[in-house]
Amino acid sequence: MFAIYKKELRSFFINPIGYVYLGVFLAFSALLCCYTTIVAATYSTSSYFTYMSFAFVILIPLLTMRLFAEERKLKTEQLLLTAPVTLTGMVMGKYLAALTVFGGSMLVSIINFIPLYVYGAAERAGTSYSSTQIGPVTGQIVGSFIALILLGAAFLAIGTFISAMTENQLSAAVITIAVIAAMVFLNILNQLKDSDGQQLISSYPIRAVIDWVSVISRFSNFRYGIFDFTALLYYCSLAFVFLFLTVRVYDKRRWG
Repeated sequence: MFAIYKKELRSFFINPIGYVYLGVFLAFSALLCCYTTIVAATYSTSSYFTYMSFAFVILIPLLTMRLFAEERKLKTEQLLLTAPVTLTGMVMGKYLAALTVFGGSMLVSIINFIPLYVYGAAERAGTSYSSTQIGPVTGQIVGSFIALILLGAAFLAIGTFISAMTENQLSAAVITIAVIAAMVFLNILNQLKDSDGQQLISSYPIRAVIDWVSVISRFSNFRYGIFDFTALLYYCSLAFVFLFLTVRVYDKRRWG
């Protein structure tokens, strides 16, 4: 598994896709952080993390579209299947390589919040500083970062599964975008109202099911610096299910 992990991690930066992903991710996150905090003159980071979760609709497929689709296109899939590694090790090696690039970009993006603390320190030294502002933001930022990493890990597993089901990278990217977008915008569907101000979905049980399935609704506790073990279990279970399905796809393909 470690050999596949190293090979896949190296391939992200042999091909331009790794640099494209990092460039787009870091540029977008920096501009978004600037406009949602400094330009908006607020210490609230909730808008930043909400918009970043929507950005995953485009960013995550950049990492996953080539994981297995490229192997099928280049006819190197049989080399993977006959390699001295289990199918689980093969899938996990590729998945962990994508997760490493994603996690690395998330860690680098933390520098976006340095100006926020610089301004906070300046206000602390002056007369306009309020102790209720910059202090509690730290817990919100840490919690929201954990939630984003968990969300990204789940989306990466979905993209890995879709890449294993297709042969064309573009098809894998488009399908992954469609699936992730549907999961992200479920929460918006639940909040839509008609012209009379009533919920568009009037049935409470249906709204409750949508809210339970929605990946965005589970952000709420993390935004307040509360570690939500239910959300942790949900995101990890989602990743596990799709990685398990990916292994089953290759198990069937090996003996098919």
